[in-house]
Amino acid sequence: MKQTPDLGKVQENMKAGQITGPGFLGSDERNLIDIIREDEQKISELGLTNEIIADKLEMLMRQGEKGFGSPIVVDNRFVVIVDESRGYVPCPFRHGNLSKKVNVNVRSMALKKEIDYTPISIHLIREHGFYQGKGSLYRLDPEEVAKFLELI
Repeated sequence: MKQTPDLGKVQENMKAGQITGPGFLGSDERNLIDIIREDEQKISELGLTNEIIADKLEMLMRQGEKGFGSPIVVDNRFVVIVDESRGYVPCPFRHGNLSKKVNVNVRSMALKKEIDYTPISIHLIREHGFYQGKGSLYRLDPEEVAKFLELI
């Protein structure tokens, strides 16, 4: 599958300063279709789906929201802090989805590691199979996040 002109426009929207200050691509210079394809292949090799990963990320965010900015322990495995800001972030795929500006920080008690993501991250994974470009502030490498979430 080749990069279409429409995906080229979407990729332009993902650059730093277009929709968000840091953008969605980081230092990744590959075509959007190649970024998505590589992550899609990894997800398939792991025997997972984008929905499984997005559902777990969303569950942790929803549990964390109950803390109103304070840490919440989820399943005695994760500590979640959800910080909300004013405003919304539109989906760069230009289909009208707006996600709240929120930062979700999750720490794995077992691994002693943490990840950060946003509601738009969940949407991009679930709806578009896009985990963001390498070097992006909110990049979630499919294999690393699957291990972190204890899905593999």
